[in-house]
Amino acid sequence: MSSQETAPPEQPVLREMRWWDIDPVLALERELFPDDAWSRGMFWSELAHARGPAATHRYVVAFAGDRLLGYAGLASAGGTGDIQTIAVARDEWGSGLGSRLLTDLLEHATAFECAEVMLEVRVDNTRAQALYARFGFEPIGFRRGYYQPGNVDALVMRLSDPANNPAGPAATATPATDDSVPAQGTEHHG
Repeated sequence: MSSQETAPPEQPVLREMRWWDIDPVLALERELFPDDAWSRGMFWSELAHARGPAATHRYVVAFAGDRLLGYAGLASAGGTGDIQTIAVARDEWGSGLGSRLLTDLLEHATAFECAEVMLEVRVDNTRAQALYARFGFEPIGFRRGYYQPGNVDALVMRLSDPANNPAGPAATATPATDDSVPAQGTEHHG
């Protein structure tokens, strides 16, 4: 390879989030969501439910080398999954990484035997809404003033039967442009 040629970018590797990932996750969290970033304690609390035979949560990170490119989380209870958060570094927006993270969460929702998956997304985050719609999520209502500060409403979306994912692994093999905006969900992440 000549000095003017560059190596192709490293494909992000997805893996289970562990406690040692909290610092880089917090840094990206604060960059993407400065007004309503999660705290260290919130991530610790979520990870406490993500391991062992009684695990009810899935948190995944995406790294290229030692650089965190994204993360996502799912909680499950009573046959319902709840997308807690999905975030992708700005320079990775449009790369398809958001689709890969969402696919991972939906695969785990199926493993957790979730009959449906819910999420909240800012009403002004139309790109994230398009990603979720491509995966079969449908709007079912609003939560007024959900995102604080700023008093921004949340659109509540539901996916019935995550095992029958219309945008599963085959559909996410090519990058898409509608997963480029970080998304936050549930009462834990406003």
